[in-house]
Amino acid sequence: MSAKIEKIIVRLQGKITEGQYYEAQQQTRVVAARYVKSESWDAAIDILFNVSQSLLKAGQGGSGGDLGLFLIDVYKQAELKPDSGSKGKLLTLLRLFDCEEPTRKKFIGEMIGWSARCGEYPAGEPELHHVAGSLYAEEHEAYEAERHLTLGTKDSAEVFAKMEYEWYTQDDSHTAALYAARVVFPYLLIGNVRDATKSLRLFTSRLTEANKGLAVQDVSSSSSDMRIYPSLPLLNFLGLLLLAVQKGSAGLFTQLRSKYAVYIKEVGIWDEALTSVAEMYFGISRPRQGNPLLDMMGSMFGGGGAAAPAKPQPKRVGGTSAPAAEGLD
Repeated sequence: MSAKIEKIIVRLQGKITEGQYYEAQQQTRVVAARYVKSESWDAAIDILFNVSQSLLKAGQGGSGGDLGLFLIDVYKQAELKPDSGSKGKLLTLLRLFDCEEPTRKKFIGEMIGWSARCGEYPAGEPELHHVAGSLYAEEHEAYEAERHLTLGTKDSAEVFAKMEYEWYTQDDSHTAALYAARVVFPYLLIGNVRDATKSLRLFTSRLTEANKGLAVQDVSSSSSDMRIYPSLPLLNFLGLLLLAVQKGSAGLFTQLRSKYAVYIKEVGIWDEALTSVAEMYFGISRPRQGNPLLDMMGSMFGGGGAAAPAKPQPKRVGGTSAPAAEGLD
């Protein structure tokens, strides 16, 4: 940072010290805009970041957030790539927002949007998602946290599982699988088997540690180990589902879905996720949605209600070593 830019920042921060928050914000916008016009990106970034930081520290979330959004806009105009420096500035500002500040949600959205546009991750930088999700988790904003932690880093699974477990403890004891599934399915649906498995392990570890009287059976085979919960059949289903995914066993998946059909039906909200899992991991096509008009026309022209040629069965990989579902619940 040049001495000239440092002097400008000190002058603007002086306005904040004097309580002239609006003047500081407006003067910063004018000065930064001048540097943006001349494409002096580093100068504009230094000014916006430092004054925004000072305003946020002074409790001026609206003004500080406005300059933070301006900063992200400069990132976009400069086509700045996400790196430790550019991300670090935004995360520093994010952590300074009061959780009730309305501007924060827009700041998070713009931050993720910039990283998706200028970075290598189409859904946005995992580190940014992790920090945003962790903040929401601390504030018990579960739905917002879930959206970001799903797309976070390898450290996000622990935060995610902890949040869902704590949420579960406020509900009936038999609902454990419903909360565990809120971690497992999102990870599976983005292809992240590693963190789906890790998060279920973390969730069930918390469950057993907090409930010493919970019946648990350890089941082992030559290729895998599992913990079975006789009183929580859907929790067993999730564990066996992950095993089927890891083995690529369409046969085991079909067996599990059939065996646990009654329990899954009671949940009522897993069908779409399971259909997507079947398609992604086992090559099982979605059921065709019937169209009465097309069926009638097809029948008139000879195509009719005849069954379509059977599709080749998905290749079964390692299905024989999977523990049998029968009798495990």
